[in-house]
Amino acid sequence: MKNVIEILKEKMEDGFEKAGYDKKYGLVSLSNRPDLCQYQCNGAMAAAREYKKAPIRIAGDVVAVLQGESLFEKIETVNPGFINITVSGDLLAAQAEKMAGEGRLGVEKKEKPETVVIDYGGANVAKPLHVGHLRPAIIGESIKRICRFMGDEVIGDAHLGDWGLQMGLIIHECRQRQPDLPYYKEDFEGEYPEEPPFTMSDLDEIYPYASAKSKEDEEYLRAAQEITFKMQAGHRGYRALWEQILKVSLPDLKRNYDNLNVSFDLWKKESDAEPYIQPMVEKMKADGVARLSDGALVVDITEEGDKKELPPCLVLKSNGASLYTTTDLATLVEREKMFSPDRIIYVTDKRQQLHFTQVFRTAKKAGIVRPETELVFIGNGTMNGKDGHPFKTREGGVLRLRALCEQVNDAVYRRIRENRDYSEEEAKEISEKVGLAALKYGDLSNQASKDYIFDIERFASFEGNTGPYILYTIVRIKSLFNKYNASGKKTGENARLLPPISESETEVYLTLSKFSEAVESAYEELAPHKICQYVYELSEAFNHFYHETKILAQEDEERKASYLKLIGLAQRVLEQCVELLGFEAPDKM
Repeated sequence: MKNVIEILKEKMEDGFEKAGYDKKYGLVSLSNRPDLCQYQCNGAMAAAREYKKAPIRIAGDVVAVLQGESLFEKIETVNPGFINITVSGDLLAAQAEKMAGEGRLGVEKKEKPETVVIDYGGANVAKPLHVGHLRPAIIGESIKRICRFMGDEVIGDAHLGDWGLQMGLIIHECRQRQPDLPYYKEDFEGEYPEEPPFTMSDLDEIYPYASAKSKEDEEYLRAAQEITFKMQAGHRGYRALWEQILKVSLPDLKRNYDNLNVSFDLWKKESDAEPYIQPMVEKMKADGVARLSDGALVVDITEEGDKKELPPCLVLKSNGASLYTTTDLATLVEREKMFSPDRIIYVTDKRQQLHFTQVFRTAKKAGIVRPETELVFIGNGTMNGKDGHPFKTREGGVLRLRALCEQVNDAVYRRIRENRDYSEEEAKEISEKVGLAALKYGDLSNQASKDYIFDIERFASFEGNTGPYILYTIVRIKSLFNKYNASGKKTGENARLLPPISESETEVYLTLSKFSEAVESAYEELAPHKICQYVYELSEAFNHFYHETKILAQEDEERKASYLKLIGLAQRVLEQCVELLGFEAPDKM
């Protein structure tokens, strides 16, 4: 379905051509002066040089040709040569009618869908999820949904960290605490215990302790590094204990992600790439891509045009141990083999920019991915507290994600109990959905790469540009329909949308007509904040219309039916937007 801008562009191109100018100048955009018009065409300004003619005269010629066209309520020239356009109510109503009749609300799928892998989890096993894991998880989830909605075949991968030093640290500390377990005995040949020797609560305490101790005790760190190397090399006992760590950690991670309404198609781990490492390394050596530097294997990545020399990509340490870089490269080998993707998107902390530059350039140079494969890094900024520093607990520690979710839900719960007469159970059920919207929308409404201040009280507000406000708008529409249906009336199946008769109604139509552009823009830029901008604009337009208009009290039944069809369409669009953002509206608030 063509959107309004595409329809206007075709008409303006026709106007330029009929007026004797090249149709390429008929481009149309949203007006940057909405107080004057809805759309504008600046082509006459660009055409002036080619035709050696004043832009206002060119614009006048085009407008003269187009006067009287049914698409326009008003089309006029403005010095020095702009063409201002206000579309007709008939066009807006016709566009909305088409949207209402389509399951995809006027958004066309891509002509050539791609296979896309999105790597957006990145959590480490045996370590509790904290606020730093929030942004990549919910940004990646939204990008996955947007790409899937546009027709791509999308594979979301958690890509868990389970193969690095944190494993060695945990195993070493377990050995300190329970030295008699069979996992550490070199001559043990029996079966290892089925039950893990620790709980998730134990691991939550063990890793932070071991990590802190390794920073103060060099011998402790060296022992953990040795264990890591042996585990990666296949040490039977360490591998068995590693499997126990996974057994305990994975269910806890899945519960935490489920609470965020974040899901993955794959729960791949760094260790899954291990079988691909040696063949990959041997090929790099044979092809002359990699070289030795002080015993370590590196790949030079600086390219012509770089403003400064970039450090080589370290593929293997001098002792032969692998790194994140190694497993990231080997994971690309695996993804190429499994999916042959057109695009691979990584969502993680923006401070990893250099790491992924090294990985991407090495992957291309070594032929790990095809030349046409697009490798994309989306670096997210930091979620900060009101002091401008990364969000922490009152004691100054890193805030766990579960605790953050509870804080937001509690803030929403208090507001619901203050303003609504709901039972405790009902209020808690509603607060979970609204709290998730507050958390996700508060994050996603910011550009991914930007740092932002997380203000729980503001984000949990039912007013302003917040998740709860968006949900309240949807619930308000549901309430209107419940009230209408309770009266025993039903909207006619043949109800049609009438041209708007007020400014606020026109604004709802106009905003609805921009839906496909908003989704396509969010897709092209991999930018969920574009959906947030749009859904807030639509919520504002609807609420303005709601406050100004007697919808159910409208005496003209045909007009009332049109109103109800219009707000029903608005509800569908709002619900589609929040689904793309990764949350949903309750039935009441």
